[in-house]
Amino acid sequence: MYTPEMLASIQKVEASREARIGAELKRFTAQEKEDLLRTYHPDFKQEEFSELRIGPNKGERVPHELAELLEGHSRIKDVKLDLSRIDYDVDVLVIGGGGSGASAAIEAHAAGANVMMVTKLRIGDANSMMAEGGIQAADKENDSPAQHYLDAFGGGHFAAQPELLHKLVTDGPNAIKWLNDLGVMFDKEPDGTMITTHGGGTSRKRMHACADYSGAEIMRTLRDEVLNREIPIVDFTSAVELILDTNGRAAGAVLMNMETGEYHIARAKTVIIATGGAGRLHYQGFPTSNHYGATADGLVLAYRAGVALKYPDTQQYHPTGAAFPMQIFGCLVTEKVRAIGGMLVNAEGEAFMHPLETRDVTAASVIRECSTNGKGIETPCGGSAVWLDTPLIEITKGKGTIVKSVPAMHRMYMQYGIDMREQPILIYPTLHYQNGGIQINLDGSTSIENLYAAGEAVGGIHGRNRLMGNSLLDIIVFGRNAGKSAGAKYKDIKLGEMTLAHVDRYEQEIQDAGIANGHISPLLLPQYARVQEL
Repeated sequence: MYTPEMLASIQKVEASREARIGAELKRFTAQEKEDLLRTYHPDFKQEEFSELRIGPNKGERVPHELAELLEGHSRIKDVKLDLSRIDYDVDVLVIGGGGSGASAAIEAHAAGANVMMVTKLRIGDANSMMAEGGIQAADKENDSPAQHYLDAFGGGHFAAQPELLHKLVTDGPNAIKWLNDLGVMFDKEPDGTMITTHGGGTSRKRMHACADYSGAEIMRTLRDEVLNREIPIVDFTSAVELILDTNGRAAGAVLMNMETGEYHIARAKTVIIATGGAGRLHYQGFPTSNHYGATADGLVLAYRAGVALKYPDTQQYHPTGAAFPMQIFGCLVTEKVRAIGGMLVNAEGEAFMHPLETRDVTAASVIRECSTNGKGIETPCGGSAVWLDTPLIEITKGKGTIVKSVPAMHRMYMQYGIDMREQPILIYPTLHYQNGGIQINLDGSTSIENLYAAGEAVGGIHGRNRLMGNSLLDIIVFGRNAGKSAGAKYKDIKLGEMTLAHVDRYEQEIQDAGIANGHISPLLLPQYARVQEL
């Protein structure tokens, strides 16, 4: 599969391997990290951002692609809806079918609520299913939630909301126990002790994994629990607007059947937004590791209703996305590959950074090698890349380590004739995670009463960069948190008359600001095909 130029570069990687084994790679200083990020990380490309002209975050900058949606017209702008014709009437409406939505639904149901999940694809069709490397939690004797907090707070550039991050790390051990009790098959020693490994930015080995399909295993277990509880799921149906009552409280959502285009009204005493990320907006033209449905829908719904966003200008570009072959361009190469001994190496066979730097610093380093330093490998995909020296794993950790630790990754590359046990693989950053999102309080509530949010749709938990494994922890901790909160709140709620007046007010804001971008939002699905007028 590799070109002659790639094979020549691999010879340099192999020639430098012995010298790199055991070599002491220095960490970047704080100043070096800041300079690196400001020069190379996509979040600092000022020309790639727009200033919002309306809404709670007016005057703040967001990626162009997100601004178009936040300032876009509602899908029901010219649709006449009868809100008195209620198709679904529940206590708790969960919008989203991933890990946070499932966790929320389980806990709300356990509290006695009549719960319904609605998802535009199917339950489990989410980024949660695609997470590979593992889930962090400080549950070993040499670790503590305090140490986890320090790692995550520093890794997020000291920008996380302290109370949210505190909840994440202190609830972490119990989240692992909850999942284990539900039946998640974590990697364990013969005596039952959970195996833990390092991740970028961690000072302790606290990554719990299920080989390299951790998200799929967790999602399998959560989905089974939802189905066992007989929680109703309305699939292939999208929430396109929130419904408020005349007191300004969340009261349900307008749903659209993705197959027929029909609209339905769901009334709910509490609503939980768990719609995931935004990778399929392809900010700055980056490929993405995200699931097909990741189009920032929840951010649009909440923003139009009046909820502010936290850090909407920051995304996570995972440093190791597959750069070759084209069939898997942008797919995630889990950080676990580096955690077990894989090393990033440029075209000259040089290791250019410490293996445990945070994701944003690592991504910026890779971009630097491929641009300014000119030490990237040109690929037929039209870009540049660096090597991830995977044969080094088998040399230093023993033969069979790759197949045992990252079997899915091994199978993916073998499909294209690349044996990562024998040859290094090419990587480049891929759009991976939405660091910013809906602003929430400690109980998962938003500024709109009875509206909650959880998972990747939320901002503030991780600050401006997320450590590996904290996203799977996030969806469990804050998904459960939102479900418990909504499950406790619904009993005391008596809804007023339902209204969509906020949609009309937002449309007036668009007109008053002179915005004429013509976009309709939420996007719902990425627009990879355009219908041409003939």
